[in-house]
Amino acid sequence: MTKILTGGVGKADVAKTVKQLALDGVDVVVSSDMDAAMKLRAGQADYYLGTCHTGAGASLGVLLGLMGSAACHTFGRSVPTEGEVAALIGDGKKVFGFGMDQIDVVAPVIARAIAAHGA
Repeated sequence: MTKILTGGVGKADVAKTVKQLALDGVDVVVSSDMDAAMKLRAGQADYYLGTCHTGAGASLGVLLGLMGSAACHTFGRSVPTEGEVAALIGDGKKVFGFGMDQIDVVAPVIARAIAAHGA
């Protein structure tokens, strides 16, 4: 089972959006930034989706500091393709940030790429 943690301003909305996809083998849990970082580092979770108003900084601030830039990527205001997300996952990214006003379009793309990677 792949565990995705959600955090930031829109964490409940991200969790709801991903859960509605009903992806096999994916569990989604609302979390705080600090708890998510500890769980990711301990291997108790696999990915983190963080949101803020711009998707550029606060969505990943704590995670970036504790996990390092090699594990983190922010999409800011852009909407990625599943292929772009898959390439980032292949490069070792586990933490993704994006704007809270794009939850409905970005969260499903990331979640589907994660589910495909876990298969």
